[in-house]
Order: sequence, then structure tokens, then C-alpha cells
Amino acid sequence: MFSDKLKNEIGGELQSMRDGGFFKVEKTLQGHAGTEIKVDGKKLINLCANNYLGTAQQKKVIKAAQKSLKEYSLGLNSVRFIVGTTDLHKKLEAAISKFFGTEDTILYTSCFDANTGLFEVLLGEGDAIFSDELNHASIIDGVRLCKAERFRYPHNNLEELEKQLIQAKGARRRLVVTDGVFSMDGEIAKLDELRALCDKHDAIFVVDDSHGTGVLGKTGRGSIEEKGVLGKVDIITSTFGKALGGAGGGFTTGKKEVIDLLRQRSRTYLFSNSLMPAITGAALYVIEHFNKEFLPLKKKLTENTLYFRTKLEKLGYTLGGGGHPITPIMTMDERKTMALADELLKEGLYVRGFAYPVVPKGKGRIRVQISAAHTKKQLDKAIEALEKAGKKLSII
Repeated sequence: MFSDKLKNEIGGELQSMRDGGFFKVEKTLQGHAGTEIKVDGKKLINLCANNYLGTAQQKKVIKAAQKSLKEYSLGLNSVRFIVGTTDLHKKLEAAISKFFGTEDTILYTSCFDANTGLFEVLLGEGDAIFSDELNHASIIDGVRLCKAERFRYPHNNLEELEKQLIQAKGARRRLVVTDGVFSMDGEIAKLDELRALCDKHDAIFVVDDSHGTGVLGKTGRGSIEEKGVLGKVDIITSTFGKALGGAGGGFTTGKKEVIDLLRQRSRTYLFSNSLMPAITGAALYVIEHFNKEFLPLKKKLTENTLYFRTKLEKLGYTLGGGGHPITPIMTMDERKTMALADELLKEGLYVRGFAYPVVPKGKGRIRVQISAAHTKKQLDKAIEALEKAGKKLSII
């Protein structure tokens, strides 16, 4: 029974979040969300989306989604092993495998599902899993679901990781998992060194490259290409919700035996409806036309990111990351973070403040994400607004 006592306890928790600056309020948008969006009737420059290449607003991508919707309807109304799959889904899986040079691919409704449905299939009692302490929540939840012995190594600390690998040398299987790009900081993992460490200690190497796919590397194959380990990562998980279309959906790609086993045992695959055809069609278009139509946009993305970061650093802002369009503006204070977000909203910028538990306590920041679709005029307006708000709040 939901008693008054429980109601008051939960209410107290919520009030503590509000008092501490940790309470998150969702904004209501009107219309589509491109580089500009409308919130409460006011047009704002959008600086908090993962739309790195601007694919979510590309007319050809939208047309591909509409075509798939017309041909395949909204969906199959069930899971794939019951109702079957479509040739569209199989084409996308084949295209992803070709894109990364892997043997096979399995689709999920999100990369969150890809991660939470992976580890319990491969690992059990007598195995060991090693996860960077700043890995995405989906990896953390996936690790919790498996019965392997769990090790969490300090962020990017390979010396401690090696000690843990040696400590678990008696395990049947050992698996190291990391984000390719850490989403709150825009920091790229030491994938080349991690690969060498996994080789040394006979460990499976898994990378979630959601923020790297389509964004990093000479040919857009992600952080794994950027760090020289393309073709050397055992299992890759990623998303279509960022640079590969923007709508959602995720996948796992790697050895055929791994993918076959996931089709048989991965709970988030077996008990979730198949990926919506419109999302599937849009993602397929982006991947099949990536080299010709979307890879050239990476140059504009790099230029926009460098321009924006350089201007903010000159203003006196402390920035995190580097080498990625994720640009964290570090305030290190929850209240200042939320105050800055509110001021920037008044100045016509749509940004969000990040505070605990999304980031550690005392590590508050505004996470700005640059897109190839942003114009110089939009970036200049954003820089002017950040200068005005930062001075008003004595942040710069």
C-alpha cells in the first residue's frame, strides 16, 4: 500500500534534489529539433543534441525513413524470433558488418539494450569482467546483470587494470569493457593500450563506441579507428541515435559465433519488439551512403568544434575533453551549473546543466555538443551569450 509515510519520504527525497541543484526538469519542445528548436514558443539554438553530422534533418535520410514506413508499416508487432524479421533489418545488419569489417551484427532497439543484453550471455560464475569507472550507465547495468566477478578500474588507469587482470588470472573468461568516447567528458579511451593489455592477458575486448561512430577516425569508423584498433576489437556496440540517423536504435557487431549466441540468449533482443522500420531504413541509408554523402561533413564538424573551443578558452572558460565535438564547460559547482543553464536559456541557447548523479558530485558542467550543421552565425551567437552569462555569474 502506498502510505502517506512513503509519500512523504519520497517527497523529501525530491525536495533534497531540488535544494541541492540535482533535480532535472524536462523541457517541452514544439516541432522538430534541429540546430534550432522551439521551447515554450521561443526559438533557441540547440547545443545539446548528439546530432553530430546533422543527419537527423537531412532530407534524403527522412525520405528513406518515410519510404520504409510506407513499405513495412510501423513495425512487426512482436519480437523477431516469433514473428520473423524483414529483409530491411537483414540489409542493415549486413551493412554494419561491412562498415566495420566484422563477421555479423545484431540489432537492438537501443545501444542501452545492446549493452545490457551482452555480458550475461557471455559471462557467468567463474568469469571476470573489468569496467572503467566512468563507463556509461548501460554498461554498468549490463555488468550488474551478469554473474561474473566484477572489477571496476580507476578511469583510464591501465596499471590498476593490469593488477586486476593478474588477480583474476584463474578466471575461465576475462572481459574488459570501455566506452570509446566518455560521454560526459568527450575524452577518448586509450584503446590501443587496452588492446595490447587484453592480448597480454588473454582477455576479450569490448568497446561501446556510440559517441565515436561516424564522428572520429579518417573514414568515420569511430574511436577504434582513431586509436588504430579498427579490426582488432572483439565486440563493438553502438547506436543509430547520434551520427547514423539520430532517431534511435543500436547494435552489437563482431564474431559470427558471438552474434549467433546473442540471438539465442540475449534477453533484450528476445523480449523486445524489432527495431522500427522507419529507423532501420534511415540508418541503412546513412551507412550505405556514408563515404560519399556524410564523411565529408566530418571536416565541417572538426572546424566548428575547434572554432568554438578556441573562442571559449580565450574567454576564460575551463573546458573538458578535447578532440571530440562534446565540449564540457566545467563549473565544478551544481548551483552555478544550473544558474548558467538558466541564463543561457534567456539568451537564446538551449543547453542543459549536468549534475550528480549524471556526473560525480562537485563535477557540474554544461555539456555543449557541436554539429556540422551549426552555422558560424549560430556559434558566434552562442559564444556571445556565454560571455555575457559567464561574466554575470562571475564564472569568467
